[in-house]
Amino acid sequence: MKVELRNTTKKLCVIGDPVMHSKSLPLHNTMLQALGLDYVYLCQPVPAGQAAQWLSAAKFCGYAGFNATIPHKQALVPLMDSLDEDARMYGAVNTVCLRDGRAYGHNTDGRGFLQSLLDQGVDPAGRRFLLLGAGGAARAVALKLVQQGAAGVTVCNRTPEHAAALCAQDPTGRMVPAGFDRESLCRAAEGAEVLVNCTSLGMTGVEAQFSDFSFLDALPEGAMVCDLIYAPAQTRLLAEAARRGHRTMNGAAMLIYQAVFALEHFTDTHIEARPMLDLLRPLLEG
Repeated sequence: MKVELRNTTKKLCVIGDPVMHSKSLPLHNTMLQALGLDYVYLCQPVPAGQAAQWLSAAKFCGYAGFNATIPHKQALVPLMDSLDEDARMYGAVNTVCLRDGRAYGHNTDGRGFLQSLLDQGVDPAGRRFLLLGAGGAARAVALKLVQQGAAGVTVCNRTPEHAAALCAQDPTGRMVPAGFDRESLCRAAEGAEVLVNCTSLGMTGVEAQFSDFSFLDALPEGAMVCDLIYAPAQTRLLAEAARRGHRTMNGAAMLIYQAVFALEHFTDTHIEARPMLDLLRPLLEG
């Protein structure tokens, strides 16, 4: 990729620890080039516990903004001058815009997942969901689903206390915690119209894997199975779900859409999201 720099070029980046594996750099620079916007997007390792130091440095160095991944999303919240509704709801920031010395925190994760669902013709309103995992990704997905009118969200997690803590953040009472054992998963799957894996089980390079897929047999006919993982493009979970006749979706669209929405915040420019999906998806398939 050829990136042309000028004296007027504004700087963006992604911070994290680790972060050098991030797909944000090629995704954002490809979008910036396609849109003809005078920005460059970089990758900046920032160790855990140093979010405040980085924020000061970014302001001093004239950055227009930055994205944040593990372990900085929650640490950035109290450092912001302003938070959007989603960042406040999730208690996490993945997009920071820097303007006139002030930091504006956003979170585009839940909106990215929602748009990927809507692309599949799935409106969360009135539907029942089963979520696997209770970490940061699960929190964004679960709370966005409830906000959009989901009839119920069951959160299954190996540590029940973590599932209960996530469900306690739901003001509507439509989120219910459950265990991750075979019986709990099968029971939760019986009434679920959409299952979403928010864990790292099945991800490339991750040793832990699902040991049993029998809970997929308990899903109603026509249920959809989503995996937030995009590498590999088809996890074992999605392959097993497809073999049972369920519709499937991986995490590529969510990743792309959250990047598109972040770039809208950075550049204060409306971006047609669907063309970006077609442009960027091949970058995740290589």
